Amino acid sequence: MNNSFSESYKKAGVDVTAGYKSVELMKQHIARTVLPGCISGIGGFGGLFELDMTGIKKPVLVSGTDGVGTKIKIAFIMDKHDTVGIDCVAMCVNDIICCGAKPQFFLDYIACGKNIPEKIAEIVSGVAEGCVQAECALVGGETAEHPGLMPEDEYDLAGFSVGVVDKDKILQPDTQKAGDVLIAIKSSGVHSNGFSLVRRVFDVNEQKLNMYFDDLGATLGETLLTPTRIYVKAVMKLLDAVKVKSISHITGGGFYENIPRSLPENLSAKIERNAVQVLPIFDLIARSGNIPERDMFNTFNMGVGMVVSVDKNDADKAVETIKSAGEDAYILGELVESEEGVIIC
Repeated sequence: MNNSFSESYKKAGVDVTAGYKSVELMKQHIARTVLPGCISGIGGFGGLFELDMTGIKKPVLVSGTDGVGTKIKIAFIMDKHDTVGIDCVAMCVNDIICCGAKPQFFLDYIACGKNIPEKIAEIVSGVAEGCVQAECALVGGETAEHPGLMPEDEYDLAGFSVGVVDKDKILQPDTQKAGDVLIAIKSSGVHSNGFSLVRRVFDVNEQKLNMYFDDLGATLGETLLTPTRIYVKAVMKLLDAVKVKSISHITGGGFYENIPRSLPENLSAKIERNAVQVLPIFDLIARSGNIPERDMFNTFNMGVGMVVSVDKNDADKAVETIKSAGEDAYILGELVESEEGVIIC
């Protein structure tokens, strides 16, 4: 593409050569995600991936798409762009595993006011790291330069992932019963939800983000930019170890919106408030914004990234398995006969 150049397009705000440079800079990061199923390189019109059907009798594809939300504003202010890509991957693959599927590949979409190749490559480095953590391939993506639509120094990031599960192994929430145990898998922080409220509470600017808090053991900005945990490895190991009945990814809407999505109508999640290991950042948000506890649990993950339902006889083994996979877990509560959805007491 050495002879691809348009002076007229560049005057309009789009430098196609910057796009080519971005691709060259990101190739080293994409290479980290290559899996045996990858049968095409970056630069074609579509990303090709050959599914390994070994042991799968009835393959079902599971897709997920999401973005990073207004957490990106924190990255803008701190001029740190190598972690939001992890968030983007996490928000997609963590949804996919909720039905028992294993993510296979991922694509990203970056819209920017001006294509600055080094910044784009930095963003993609985070996407690649997320894919490595999720054990899926980054098979393609798109960087779109939008002059006049958004400021030159800003961008937005979204992603799309596809996983596969044997039809007979899709999780069946209707198999749950009263007395089943709920297990919490700990989050790393705010993850990628509720940042519109976070930014209002702290009225974020560079000075505030650089403030150090003893309770956090870090600056506010460092804490808020902590990437979303990717639970693929832990959940895949758990699925092999015990019978998992349902999984909830605790994203926007917190406990009250997400847990009921994985429950039948006649059951509710009874959660002991004292059992919830709330992270310090959430206490700080609540104090600083004078936010009622009900609203906190209806907006944030409160330190719980995923909730897993298992038979009470499998609970201890499930916790042990999750911990052996590098995540922290503990018993959060149980299922009871009720139509309230979530009961925190």
